[in-house]
Order: sequence, then C-alpha cells, then structure tokens
Amino acid sequence: MQAATHTLRPATPVDCADIVGLIRELAVFEKLEHLVVVTPESLQPHLFGPRPAAEAVVGEVDGQVVAFALFFTNFSTFLGQPGLYLEDLYVQPAHRGTGLGKALLRHLGALAVARGCGRFEWSVLDWNASAICFYEAMGATVLPDWRICRVTGAALQALAKG
Repeated sequence: MQAATHTLRPATPVDCADIVGLIRELAVFEKLEHLVVVTPESLQPHLFGPRPAAEAVVGEVDGQVVAFALFFTNFSTFLGQPGLYLEDLYVQPAHRGTGLGKALLRHLGALAVARGCGRFEWSVLDWNASAICFYEAMGATVLPDWRICRVTGAALQALAKG
C-alpha cells in the first residue's frame, strides 16, 4: 500500500478549528490535556489578527489537515539575529513515518534561512525518546545544560505586581 501524498501550506483562519483539534491531540499525547484552554476563537487573532504573535503551517492528506507546525520569531542577542522558534509540531499517528514531519521541519528550516535567521530552535520533552532521535537524525542538537523557565497564571500576576 502506497502512502498518501501530503501537501504543506500556510494556515488560514479556516484552519483554526483543525489546529486546535491537533493541539488537543498533542496535549493528550504529552499527558498535558488538563492545561489546554485554547479555542479556535482565542487562537484566531494570535495567528491572523492585526498583530499576529505566531504563524502556522498545516500538512494535508487528501484535503484533510493531519499535521501542523506553529512557530514565531525570537531573537538571539549573541548572534544579533532573529531566530525561528517552533512552539509545536504534531503529526497524527496514522501519518507518522510518511515524511510529513520531515517535510514540516525542512520547510521551517528553509523559511528560517530565507528570513535571515541565525537559528531554528524548539524544545522536546526528555521522555520523548522517539522525537529526540527523529530531531537528532534531522541534524538538531539537544542541549543538555539548558532548562526552560516559565512563569504563568497567578505567579505571573504576582511577578507583574512586584
């Protein structure tokens, strides 16, 4: 049986519901579904509003959105250049191993080069051995000495108040 051909394209506002569905699938996989509050309505202005905070690319098979990559521009003070940060990449299990994940990473790598970015970065959960192997096979280096710091919710409110 031959794998279905996939296509990549920039997301459009119509894709918000599909992207949110895939975000929920990703959260279930990462055992973080209790943290998901995004809705298509809350995502739309951040991808397509007057001042977008992020962009997305979707992967389709037979006209159905089965994968996405959501990313944004960051900045490296050491390089003095912008970078591309991949917030999330997800391919539905039935479409893994077809080259769709590789195509999404290559697409974003080419976009980073075209935009003059000095780096392309993302995070991976330390227990996700298959993703780590996949990323390393694509040329990524998993940085062993860095940890993510996060302030959210009530702690963020308290930080803002001093």
